[in-house]
Amino acid sequence: MTSKPLVGPLRLSAPPVAARLDAAETASVLSRLVASRAATTKADLCRATGLARSTVTSAVDALLSRGVLDTAGTRTPAGRGRPADELVVSPRHGVVLLADLGVERARVTVAGLGQQILQQSDLEIVIADGPERVLATVAREAERMLGTVPYPVPRAAVIGLPGPVDPSGGRPVRPPIMPGWDGYPVADVLGERFGCDTVVANDVNLCALGEARSLPPEQSPLLFVTIGAGIGGGFVGSNGEVHQGSDGAAGDIGHIRLPGTADVACACGKTGCVEAVASATALAGALLREGGHRPGGETELVALIRAGEPAAVRLLREATVVLGELVAMLVHVLNPARVVLGGELVAASDDILAGVRGLVYQRALPLATRDLVLAQSGLASRAATAGALVQAIEAALSAEALERGGR
Repeated sequence: MTSKPLVGPLRLSAPPVAARLDAAETASVLSRLVASRAATTKADLCRATGLARSTVTSAVDALLSRGVLDTAGTRTPAGRGRPADELVVSPRHGVVLLADLGVERARVTVAGLGQQILQQSDLEIVIADGPERVLATVAREAERMLGTVPYPVPRAAVIGLPGPVDPSGGRPVRPPIMPGWDGYPVADVLGERFGCDTVVANDVNLCALGEARSLPPEQSPLLFVTIGAGIGGGFVGSNGEVHQGSDGAAGDIGHIRLPGTADVACACGKTGCVEAVASATALAGALLREGGHRPGGETELVALIRAGEPAAVRLLREATVVLGELVAMLVHVLNPARVVLGGELVAASDDILAGVRGLVYQRALPLATRDLVLAQSGLASRAATAGALVQAIEAALSAEALERGGR
């Protein structure tokens, strides 16, 4: 069994402490601070929250007795003072399940509530096979991994899907590249199978959340743009939360049409969408139309680009112009502090980052770009898992979950 951090500690949100908190809310605030390693002793928790020492001591003692928190040695403060117990989220309290589904692959993870990755597996899937078959494969792998960890009690599950999601209902909504998934009750099916709260999210929103929570808070608002089989966006506000819109459709930027875009049919039924002309799927189709070999998938296209195949590189550079125009427009609308580009195509070539950066600074006004950071994803393929980990731990350590569940 492995046990390692995904990245450095990810920041977790907590209910505000300005108002009077009840016992469950206090427990949630304190346990999330411990889980994020922002405060790991009673004195740290007092300083971080402004709560009275007696309130913190009573809440921590209750969390210790319930097996939510545990001690892991002592820490001697600088200067005078007695050693203090170092607090951690107890492994006895259970685990969280994470699944990041793509068009051709899925990553399934079992993690501890202290952010440790206990088990992780990459699977080959075909998202077009439909929800029953794909989710059964993912669930079987999660169950196999649960059998290898010491305290296999799922406290929350988060699954990321490559399409629009209704966050309140836990269902995909007319996903263009996921035939057969529209309206399928993913959260209900997985929640019943694993007996825990289940969150269904758009995969790019998870990438945006993971990236934002791995960085200092001043790096938000953060816009994450992924360029792969499709094109999607996720936006995290200055409050550290994903902006999903009223129906979960925010960030569906792949289906914006820009002036001058070629009249190519898109999987959504419209023509000229950015995704139809600048995604990996679009580039593979363009190679075929030019009389070349059609790559078998995104992985093969990335290999052609890495190898410097002339037609593939030229088409990528042409697509970068469209992507740059798109990002420049979004910078004006959202005014982010940081724009992050992710996906295998971005990692395969510096052309995308350089081209997008050049067009953004050329097109956008100075006020929107004077402090803007535009970079590749620092988490790369781990971004969605990091975002899912944040959501799962926050759900497992919410006031409602702690009030419901004991050991």
